[in-house]
Amino acid sequence: MNTQIARRPIPDTQLRLSIERVEVFGVAVPLVGGGFKNAYLTKTVQKSAIVRVTATGGAVGLGNIDPSPGYSTETIEESLAALRGKLAPGVIGLDAANIHVLNARLDAATPGFLGAKAAIEMACVDLTARALGVPVYTYLGGAVKERLLFNAWIGILPPDEAAAEALKWFERGFRSAKIKVGGGIEADRERVKAVREAVGAAMALRIDANAGYDADTAIHLARLMQPYNLQLFEQPVAAGDLAGMARVRREAGGVPIMADESILDHASLIAVIKADAADIVKLKVMKQGGFHRTLAMLATAQAAGLRCVVGHGFGLGVNTMAEIMLAATSANVIDGLECVGPLKTVDDITTEKLDLGAGSLALPPGPGLGVALDEAKLARYRFA
Repeated sequence: MNTQIARRPIPDTQLRLSIERVEVFGVAVPLVGGGFKNAYLTKTVQKSAIVRVTATGGAVGLGNIDPSPGYSTETIEESLAALRGKLAPGVIGLDAANIHVLNARLDAATPGFLGAKAAIEMACVDLTARALGVPVYTYLGGAVKERLLFNAWIGILPPDEAAAEALKWFERGFRSAKIKVGGGIEADRERVKAVREAVGAAMALRIDANAGYDADTAIHLARLMQPYNLQLFEQPVAAGDLAGMARVRREAGGVPIMADESILDHASLIAVIKADAADIVKLKVMKQGGFHRTLAMLATAQAAGLRCVVGHGFGLGVNTMAEIMLAATSANVIDGLECVGPLKTVDDITTEKLDLGAGSLALPPGPGLGVALDEAKLARYRFA
């Protein structure tokens, strides 16, 4: 009996997408209304970096990062300088499809700058998926969700205004919302109480302190929140205070604690896990250094029994779609993505602005990230 297995001949040519050109653009897109206030500042524009990678033969991929003061390690100006001065020149000639070699070259060029590195890696993943004719979520292993749900947000508002805002989101179709807290836990309680009474039990509620409280105050607030059935309490204490966050988790009366500012690279995730400091962790393709690094951290979190929230709240269309597609690949990602930047900007640099207004979005079927640059808008919003 012949047990040999027939093999197809290996083709003479294999997929190689040699990077020929990397273009870097800085853009400033206005935010809706008077901007947005958090624990760090009030933003009226979103300053972002756009990267376009072109391979020999003309294949193109897009990357985009949207740094925010207080959240991001480097400023937009520092990220743009690193991209133009060290990172982009260092990848010319590399195979865009070989992310292992690409990331090693980026790390050798300069330490840190995970966001800037993410912009190039994102563009290379987009380029490769387009060349293969598949969506990025297929390239990443396949989607387990065909429609993604998004999370609304409510600022530090008086109780009646917060309640009205929550009801507006609920009526539009959103089924989860984040309420910002800070500046006084009694006022925080009244705000959350008013929101819960307005929307009833049908809306999941999260609170976010943006690292603004100490452990004792955060524990007190968590206990005040117990009647309102919170889905999670985000970053109650300073990013580096893992012992304090672990104590909040132990003494919060069962309110799940999520780490955000405490999570940067894989080592920081391991530190949070070892400290038993969180029930949930927040991941962002930009902040964690690109798709592949984020996927590795997602797998580590899942192995440790931690659920994940995905999303950076001020992303433009490219970065937003990157997080949507990554989130679609894992059942460990909690519904209610926080990548809702297109709801906060008056425009975008893509040919079609993502419409998240109903609180959900079906995955696009096209290749790559499914978005294209609008050259006129890129020129309109560019800054030196």
